[in-house]
Amino acid sequence: MKLWVCIALLSVLCVSADRPWVVEKMVEAGKFVRDAAGGARDMFRAYKDMREANYKGADKYFHARGNYDAARRGPGGAWAAKVISDAREGWQSGVSGRGAEDTRQDQEANRWGRRGGDPNRYRPKGLPSKY
Repeated sequence: MKLWVCIALLSVLCVSADRPWVVEKMVEAGKFVRDAAGGARDMFRAYKDMREANYKGADKYFHARGNYDAARRGPGGAWAAKVISDAREGWQSGVSGRGAEDTRQDQEANRWGRRGGDPNRYRPKGLPSKY
């Protein structure tokens, strides 16, 4: 019985156009989490495409594209893109030996994409249109 009372009260609160601030914050938090998960998928898709394309000079394009797609989802997506990009660059700079300049350029492409810049700025000539 208590469960049904709780469900009824929550239904009224959620349907009401004038929701209490607590419910609004819960809805916002849920959207942030959903956008963050979608942003992580966008980042993974860009990474997967980069590996599949295996195209010399396309690294920065895929960085920018993944961040761009993730950030378009909203604050949660932009947050996920930043966390994933920073973690990847932190790991890569210590392991890959590509150096600080490559990390700086990757982060520039990451920021460009997150800020809504066109990823095609970094697109190399000849990259298949599939990407």
